Order: sequence, then C-alpha cells, then structure tokens
Amino acid sequence: MIHSKRGLVLVGVITLVVGLVSLFPARVAVQWFAPTEIAISGVQGTAWSGSASEVSVAGLYLQELEWSIKPLRLLTGALSYTVSAKPVSGFIDSDVAVGVGGRVTLTDLNAALPLALFGDISGIPGLQGNGSFQFARLEIVDGLAVVASGVMQVGDLVVPIVGRDSLGGYQAEFFTQNNGISASIEDTDGVLDLAGSLQIKSDRSFEFIAQVVVKPETPESVRRQLRFLPPANDRGQQELRLAGIL
Repeated sequence: MIHSKRGLVLVGVITLVVGLVSLFPARVAVQWFAPTEIAISGVQGTAWSGSASEVSVAGLYLQELEWSIKPLRLLTGALSYTVSAKPVSGFIDSDVAVGVGGRVTLTDLNAALPLALFGDISGIPGLQGNGSFQFARLEIVDGLAVVASGVMQVGDLVVPIVGRDSLGGYQAEFFTQNNGISASIEDTDGVLDLAGSLQIKSDRSFEFIAQVVVKPETPESVRRQLRFLPPANDRGQQELRLAGIL
C-alpha cells in the first residue's frame, strides 16, 4: 500500500512538472535563458510550442520563427525542437537540439538562404548569391561547426574582392574527420573549372586549396585576379590557396 501511494505521488509530481513546462510562457523563458547575443521580439506561446516575429543572431536576421518541442528527446538529456523560420527571402526547416555545454545540433536541416545573410559571419562584405543547404547533421559549439554531414549548393556567387561579375554555381559536400570538418568543392556552372577541398580545424583555422582553369566565359576581372596565382601546370591548372582563422 505504501509503495502504491509513493507511486501515485511520483506520477502526480511528474504530471505537475510536465504541465508547468508545457505552459511556461515563452516570453519569460527568453528573458531568463536566451543569450544576450540573440535579439528576439514578438514572442508568443510557451516554451513547449511558440513563435517569434523577429530573431537576430550573429548577423543573421530571421522572421516568423516557430518551434515545437519533441518531448521524447528529453529522455536523452537534450532539449529538442522542430524549428522553422523565414529570412528576408528563403526558408529554414530543421530539428534543433540544445545539449550540455551549449552544443547545438541540427538534424534534417533543409534551407534556402541568400548569401548576403552570411556577409558579416564570413567576413566577406558584399557577399551575394543564393545558397541551398541539405544537412543530415550539423553540430555547433561556441559558434564553430564541429560535426557536419551534408551538401551546400551556391548559385550566382558574387565575391566583391574578386570582382562584380557572377562567379556562377558551386557545390560543397561536407563530412567530419578526427581533426575537424572537411569539404570537397567543385563547380556546377561556375565561370571557372574548379575542384578543391576545404578543411576547418577545431582551433578555428581553415585552409582552402583548389585547382582552377579558365573557361571561355571567364570574365576579364577574374582573369586579372588569376595573374596573382602561381603559373599554370601542363594541364592549364592554377593553384588557389586560402588560409586563415574563423
């Protein structure tokens, strides 16, 4: 009989906790727990299921953010939500989990975004183009991706430091290695025949190495930039190498 009463009390406590969490106002949760780097307005609903009219984080501006918690994932020790949002143009859909240490995990990420949103993040002012993202998994710690499995496609790429002309389209396939994240990159309809690789290490250093060959449609502005690269090999390829710290 005692065990039965204890069981009923436990069930009651669990029911109360779940009820409180499911009704906890999202506005209060944002005030208490959202990092100062994130600006959120127009918050409605609860921590369980809600929305925000505007969100700004790390230079990325989003509208019509909606979330719905995945309660079964609480058993794994992570807060997990189904999230959707709209930037100025495009969309974002993903399952998002926040784990110990602030690790953010995105699964089944599907997004279409203008590259201008990443101008500040990438350190390339004036960056333009269209990006589409299909990632099975993406894990971020302290603003740095530490796990990545997916494909990014870029169209109508414009990099002002290279020139005002469109560089065309490119594709990058990301995968995780022991020392960081790597990606194989190739042109799809770019103005350059390009094949290369990108490596991002845990110390935030990156290195991009590619072999490029001009095409008949390569703009003169790009051809002028290629004069600063090492001479072409017997295949007409020139090596492009970039390195730095994110």
